[in-house]
Amino acid sequence: MTDVDQATERLIRTAEGLDDGAVLEPSALPGWTVGHVLTHVARNADAYTNLLTWARTGVETPAYASPTARAEGIEAGAGRPLTEQIADLREAHERFADAAAAMPAEAWTFYLAPTGASAAAVPWARLREVEVHHVDLGRGYTPEDWPDAFALRLLREIVGTVTDETFHLVLRPQGVEHTLAVGDPAGAPEVSGPTRSIAAWLAGRGDGADLTVSPEGALPRPPRWK
Repeated sequence: MTDVDQATERLIRTAEGLDDGAVLEPSALPGWTVGHVLTHVARNADAYTNLLTWARTGVETPAYASPTARAEGIEAGAGRPLTEQIADLREAHERFADAAAAMPAEAWTFYLAPTGASAAAVPWARLREVEVHHVDLGRGYTPEDWPDAFALRLLREIVGTVTDETFHLVLRPQGVEHTLAVGDPAGAPEVSGPTRSIAAWLAGRGDGADLTVSPEGALPRPPRWK
């Protein structure tokens, strides 16, 4: 099984443990119910299936028809019964897995302009969506449950994509040989702690309560991530 397969199965197991009415309850994302999150994860699988199809065939196949269509699709599916949502998640994942399996080696190098990267980045992007939004369900799966390799890659990605020129930080994740710098490390505060906790804090999915700051003080407020 791939990392995406395993992450999707974990998400589905969480969904299967919910009560039928849970889809209408608030998730950890402001303004979204559990049903919104589940529907988004399913439609995101279809979006990445579209991108892989584009890379394989060369025929332009956007992830979503439009931003409006994306939002409308999530809203339309959010209130569906839980069993329907779970079946949708499975089927959407199977379509994505089939699309990935159909990719010849050369198709993975195809540049997808909307993503700013080659098709080879798509499996990681899908894994990130599943793992982060699993946390966003707010139903017991937390950043502490993220696999080690995922948490470290997520942390490195966030560090590499911060565009706020006023945010400077040195990060010292436990078990990682080298520090990571955001912005200019000279004179910047140093934040230390578990890799998962640092990644979750920077991703807006954790409060950083178990992180330490040097020189001693309050944790700086990170810029908004996705």
